[in-house]
Amino acid sequence: MSDFINCSQIEVLSATDGVRRRSWSDDDKLRIVEESFIGHRQVTATARRHGICRSLLTTWRRQYRNGELGSSRPMSFTPLSVTQSGTTAQSSSFSSCPPSACQIEIALPNGRRLIVPAGVEPAALARVLAVVDPS
Repeated sequence: MSDFINCSQIEVLSATDGVRRRSWSDDDKLRIVEESFIGHRQVTATARRHGICRSLLTTWRRQYRNGELGSSRPMSFTPLSVTQSGTTAQSSSFSSCPPSACQIEIALPNGRRLIVPAGVEPAALARVLAVVDPS
């Protein structure tokens, strides 16, 4: 009888007793990730505020940077050079360069190079870039 009294009790938990895994929409993920980019060292604080694990937010941030999260592409810089009549223009001579004579050479991440006039409309350039580099 003494063995029965000193024996620890076992509690059986079923799957219905626990909290189920939450599902986050892409809009919620984007909102949380963009919030985490504001300020300095905000990953942990943002994760804590939304009740998620810091590593999950880090994964979402990596997916956001790679363009895998949602439909938006993160903003990034592309190498750019301005030329005038086939020669490299100096920064001081750029202001005297008429837009019709200047060209912009864009080196894309996929290895392609695109040369456009300096006066190209941004909307037209965006349409061309979407076709040339859809990633």
